[in-house]
Amino acid sequence: MGIDLSKGQQISLEKPGGGTLSVVRMGLGWQAAPRKGLLARMTAKEIDLDASAVLFAGSAAVDVVFFQQLVSKDGSVRHTGDNLVGGAGQGGDDESIVVDLARVPALVDQIVFTVNSFTGQTFAEVKNAFCRLIDESNGQELARYTLSGGGKYTAQVMAKVHRSASGWSMSAIGEPADGRTFQDLLPAIASHL
Repeated sequence: MGIDLSKGQQISLEKPGGGTLSVVRMGLGWQAAPRKGLLARMTAKEIDLDASAVLFAGSAAVDVVFFQQLVSKDGSVRHTGDNLVGGAGQGGDDESIVVDLARVPALVDQIVFTVNSFTGQTFAEVKNAFCRLIDESNGQELARYTLSGGGKYTAQVMAKVHRSASGWSMSAIGEPADGRTFQDLLPAIASHL
């Protein structure tokens, strides 16, 4: 059973009983919120959220994985593909980014995961959004961060995995931001490095 993370909470990626995780997957899921109002149909509008992973060496971005570059230059981080409509939001992942922690270059000490609305819809139009970390070796969910509260922003700095002398850890960030792509989010990310 995974841990439900709160904003700012951190967990170690050490395995119970010792050892470290080798390959993890950051999954993102969401659903479009139903439209409201007298003339609106009670159907949900499709929402195109995009997951990205920005690799940092200190405070310098050295690589990125997103819908237009599905694999990092060294091959250690891989996006499984762009979902243009969402819909899982109830436990399954709409987009995933797989990180082979053992292959991440030594100079990379942080990988920040973001989500943005490429089409510009706000999170007020999204429901059941989450990110979760899964041990790829056995499919076990390790941690989940649930986005709550909607809001009039178009992006969020969701979480990061970071390396220290004692190994890798994950931190839930949950910082609202505005932007259509990861590039727009770099100023918001900077305060979490």
